[in-house]
Amino acid sequence: MAPHPSAPASRHRDAARVTSPPEPGRHRAWLVTALIVAFMVVNYADKSVLGLAAVPIMDELHLSNSTYGLLASSFFFLFSLSGLVVGFFSSRVSTRVLLCGMTLVWAVAQVPVLVVASVPTLLAGRILLGAAEGPAASMSMHALYKWFPPARRGLPSALHIGGAALGTLIAAPVVTWLITGFGWRSAYAALAVTSALWAAVWWRVGHDGPYDVTRAERDGTVTAAAPDRRLPYRRLLSTGTVLGSIAAAFGAQWALSLSHAWLPAYLRTQLGLSAGAAASAISGLSAVSLVLLLTVPSLMDVLRRRGVSSRWSSGAGQAAAVCLAGGAMAAFPFVDGTGARLALMTVAFGGASVAIPLHYMTTAEVAPPAQRGALFGIVAAAGTLPGLVAPFLTGRLIDAADHPSGGYTTAFLVSSAVMLVTGCCALFTIQPERDAARLGLTEQR
Repeated sequence: MAPHPSAPASRHRDAARVTSPPEPGRHRAWLVTALIVAFMVVNYADKSVLGLAAVPIMDELHLSNSTYGLLASSFFFLFSLSGLVVGFFSSRVSTRVLLCGMTLVWAVAQVPVLVVASVPTLLAGRILLGAAEGPAASMSMHALYKWFPPARRGLPSALHIGGAALGTLIAAPVVTWLITGFGWRSAYAALAVTSALWAAVWWRVGHDGPYDVTRAERDGTVTAAAPDRRLPYRRLLSTGTVLGSIAAAFGAQWALSLSHAWLPAYLRTQLGLSAGAAASAISGLSAVSLVLLLTVPSLMDVLRRRGVSSRWSSGAGQAAAVCLAGGAMAAFPFVDGTGARLALMTVAFGGASVAIPLHYMTTAEVAPPAQRGALFGIVAAAGTLPGLVAPFLTGRLIDAADHPSGGYTTAFLVSSAVMLVTGCCALFTIQPERDAARLGLTEQR
């Protein structure tokens, strides 16, 4: 049967409704963005509390560096697996439900150590927290992308990941104040309450946006703006863009997991900073990271609108960030002077974070919208594997060295090597336009 003459026009109107949300939707989009930024702030405060309380916890419980490193790495025991599993469920479960459920588990995960302060309760709490935070970044980014079209995702992506830097910026002084003023347990209690409060607000306000392909499929209103095409995951995962994005994420995450677990202890035990001064240094590092996160992805959007390919904007951008951070990581242990060392540390730990929003942007370009959440989960699961290795390895290196400073230096050099290798891999493999054309997601140019 021939299509009705008005069918193309009708499909065009449907696509317009999906790609151009009404003005109230735009306001809601930025409200959801603000909530997701707050989500990432709480996420990183929960994640960093163990590192900020490392010295008093190690002193009170008489922990060796290796045991503390094991506790820090335990956060990642189920982190990648849960990110992978929840990523596949994201096509069937609303992100409203997913994010609310995650934060409620965050709150519960802080409780065991409040009942009994011991290695087993710390271990259990960190494993549970890691399992609940594994899908956090990818699923919150997936939720955010439901409110913005592809050409307008740079700033929201930057704000999303900027919430991570903001979380450290806020958490470092506030959590340190709680720890020094009321004991390290008070920080765990405060974060449990904060997580539960966020979950309550999100349940009332958070909804899936107009670019929600899963909802469109459910309602039978999928359009050209929200295609329902699906591809085998082996094809998606074998593209250079996805592999390069994983490599960039891997290198960046090695630095980030090292900073969460060991940077506060390094500043206090090796540079001789007080708890307050160490918190201020971490806040300063996070402030620089926040500025980079808010500017670089938005600059990538500008470059794309001016015709620069994604390979040479977001692709090369994340590769360069990881390589530059890796170079600084290798240099700062050998630099004299606290100021110069802190400056290089800012590049090493703060600069690497720029790769995180950019690797989501490049991955999204080769992901069918209906599979984006699952692919985000896979990339995040693979990219966050360093968290399982880096903290524990660092503890072992410190214990094995003749002096802790030598162990730290070796750990930083290992980190630098990992970052330089993964950054170079990302530079040569990320080519979103080419891979999208090969997958049939865009026309071959």
